[in-house]
Amino acid sequence: MHRNTRPPPRPAALCAAVLSVLLIALLLPTAPAAAADRLLLTPSGWPLAGPVTVLKGFDPPDTPWGSGHRGVDLAAAVGDPILAAAAGRVSYAGRLAGRGVVVVDHGTVRTTYEPVAAAVGVGDHVAAGQPIGRLAAGNHCGDTPCLHWGLLQGRTYLDPLGPGAGTSLQGNGQVRLLPAAARAVAQKRAEARAAAAARAAVAGAQGNGVQGNGLQSSDPTGTRTRHGFRRPVPGAITSGFGRRFHPVLHRWKLHDGTDLGATCGTPIRAPARGVVTRTYLDPAYGHRLFLDHGAVDGRHVVTGYNHATHYVVEVGARVSRGQLIGYVGATGYATGCHLHLMVWLDGRLTNPVTWF
Repeated sequence: MHRNTRPPPRPAALCAAVLSVLLIALLLPTAPAAAADRLLLTPSGWPLAGPVTVLKGFDPPDTPWGSGHRGVDLAAAVGDPILAAAAGRVSYAGRLAGRGVVVVDHGTVRTTYEPVAAAVGVGDHVAAGQPIGRLAAGNHCGDTPCLHWGLLQGRTYLDPLGPGAGTSLQGNGQVRLLPAAARAVAQKRAEARAAAAARAAVAGAQGNGVQGNGLQSSDPTGTRTRHGFRRPVPGAITSGFGRRFHPVLHRWKLHDGTDLGATCGTPIRAPARGVVTRTYLDPAYGHRLFLDHGAVDGRHVVTGYNHATHYVVEVGARVSRGQLIGYVGATGYATGCHLHLMVWLDGRLTNPVTWF
């Protein structure tokens, strides 16, 4: 008699395999799948609002039942709104293997989202970018909360960021996935480039008759700046963009924005009209808010605000230039009251001095 000498599967691996089996059985298509170059026939985008960070990329298994990573993990905070990546119909919304799962059928493919506390039900039709729930606690990303986002065609898992998903699902095109061994080197290089860009920006601003805080020298009140953006709070720059010794963490790292000194309770005002895309509490950044300003002078502009006491506008709100959006605070990793201002141009983190 031939005996199977392989060791029994570990509980974690068995749970993952069971979850995969259940998902595949649940998500079988009702019609033949279309060609890979016609996966999504409607506009599509990220399942999260604001800038997106990919924690782990797609790593398909060698066999249908083998181990692998059948989607991508995106950094998010518990309670963040989860958005439909494209228009479709909800085919599943409930708990599966102990996690909240939402599945949206787009006709030729289906997108999956977990762990999610669903705000939609089976049969609901959703539009691209429509909230379908909020990120729930409990995931496989360890101490870092994340959204696991998957894409299936028939029984085949696809890469949501790959060419088969269409260029619109690749977001801003700036996402790069690096092996763990290369991340430290890449981070040092990025910090060096950021520091050089900061020095060049300040030097260029001074050479063009612009003060070091990015304001036109003829307008010290901060009511008008380049590109039509006003400063969100008055006050001097207390820490610029670039590599610095972190006052709380006590190590050298990239300072990814510009700190504007202001007393706690100082009103924060929108620098230009835009739409609120995200608000949440982060351990390091404190109370955060993101504004999407759309296309400005040929660039897609997003601004971020951090360490506030609180905000007075909600996700989805359309704000006008100068409108009150919140109040300066010292929440998160802060040694005092200030506004940490951030800017993304075409999805790339940018020194705010080069724009304001």
